[in-house]
Amino acid sequence: MSKSPIIVLLVLLFASLSVSAQQLTPTEGDFTIRDFKFESGETLPELRLHYRTLGKPQRDASGKVTNAVWVGHGTGGTGRQFLSQQFAGVLFGEGQLLDAAKYFIILPDGIGHGQSSKPSDGLRAKFPHYNYNDMITAQYRLLTEHLGVNHLRLVMGTSMGGMHTWVWGEKYPDFMDALMPLASLPVQIAGRNRYFRRMVIDSIAKDPEWMGGDYKQQPRGLIAANYTLLVMGSIPLQQQKQAPTREDADKMFDNAVANAVRGKDANDMLYQFAASRDYNPQPLLETIKAPLLAINSADDQVNPPELGVAEREIKRVKRGRFILIPISDQTRGHGTHSLPALWKQHLADLLEESKKP
Repeated sequence: MSKSPIIVLLVLLFASLSVSAQQLTPTEGDFTIRDFKFESGETLPELRLHYRTLGKPQRDASGKVTNAVWVGHGTGGTGRQFLSQQFAGVLFGEGQLLDAAKYFIILPDGIGHGQSSKPSDGLRAKFPHYNYNDMITAQYRLLTEHLGVNHLRLVMGTSMGGMHTWVWGEKYPDFMDALMPLASLPVQIAGRNRYFRRMVIDSIAKDPEWMGGDYKQQPRGLIAANYTLLVMGSIPLQQQKQAPTREDADKMFDNAVANAVRGKDANDMLYQFAASRDYNPQPLLETIKAPLLAINSADDQVNPPELGVAEREIKRVKRGRFILIPISDQTRGHGTHSLPALWKQHLADLLEESKKP
């Protein structure tokens, strides 16, 4: 691939469809929740949740859905990203682990993302201040009230979706057979992780051009916020290879920044990163019942392995395991979460372990 590593990462995170992946044509829809009350106490008269599905639900004799798979996206992403060739083309095709002919795959846009309700729809900074619990509560209602899904075969997610996966296991411990969080840690956002999120938030909120959310054009702070993301999502091994000179690096940087801010909205980004403020599954890890397999990569700068957090906390999950993928020419930093070719064998093990008799 001739694109720079940064552009590759953005493609993984925010997703464009490849020709072969388009062969998997999703069903798209919207679910509207009336008078949705957020944990902040705020209420939205109509909360819209957009989603895509592949396949059809199957039920056992008791009426329980047996083949539903929930896939949660990362901060700033959408469910659409999982239709890309590097993801859908490896997992959802004929004969593959999550063959859409056998599984009912649900790819949502979380609150504040994609085609779901978000600040840039019109409310701007008057939009309710949602958090991860709000996002998961709304998604549960999408499943149970709209799609008729009363059980999940698998909950999995990347980055923010990985963090959501831990919370799913605690909020609804009997609702799924298996959990697979990717590129995440089951503790509150602290240390450098909180640093970089504050850098994103403050770059926007402390920019005079933000104007309390009522800007006429995107504030320059949006660019500064994306500088932080480009560093945290960087792939040093690959970037050094693809940009071995100063000139190469400058060109790659300019292209990466232009791609990062294209089509983005400052209020949406501000809310997306602020939503993690009270995330902390750590106190309730013992309540997770389903088999859980957490996977991180050794070159992930958002969740660096030297912290030892995953190895420590996984011991508190009754049926939990942790896999650290070693750094290699194939890993792509934080974006390794969207390369199932590197971890699908572990997913196969989890599906086998959690298979019902």
